[in-house]
Amino acid sequence: MTTNGENAYAVLQAALGQSQGAGEWFQVDQKRINEFAEVTEDRQFIHVDPEQCAQLSPWGVPIAHGFLTLSLLTPLLASVPQDPKSLEGILMGVNYGFDKVRFVSPVKVDSKIRANSVLSAVEQKDPNTLQVTRTVTVEIEGETKPALVAEWVTRLVYG
Repeated sequence: MTTNGENAYAVLQAALGQSQGAGEWFQVDQKRINEFAEVTEDRQFIHVDPEQCAQLSPWGVPIAHGFLTLSLLTPLLASVPQDPKSLEGILMGVNYGFDKVRFVSPVKVDSKIRANSVLSAVEQKDPNTLQVTRTVTVEIEGETKPALVAEWVTRLVYG
């Protein structure tokens, strides 16, 4: 009898290289940027001081920290459509790391961003554990360049 992990592996193998689609738009406001600045102790003016940004910044307005945008991958990907068959019996997903992250374009305050995901690789570690790599592109509404592109590796554990 096959395990939930083995069934999910077959579903994900069939989807390799295909876009999983785009998620919902998510607004990055000044309050969120300020809170991230406090938590990370990165209070550089380009993030938290609109007046100084208007005078000195090439963008003229505050921008989100690159790591803030990266940290939002979890909620951004949660709204990307998933094949329900790949989630049957899942117990947890664990962040395993990143093979590559590039911050391509800044996210200006009050911009809307969303994730687009392509399944890059899937590896069966044991009958109920998969290692999944996704190429995630965070788009900025109205911009031609993305905010970031990352190769995100997760472990999925099934019961």
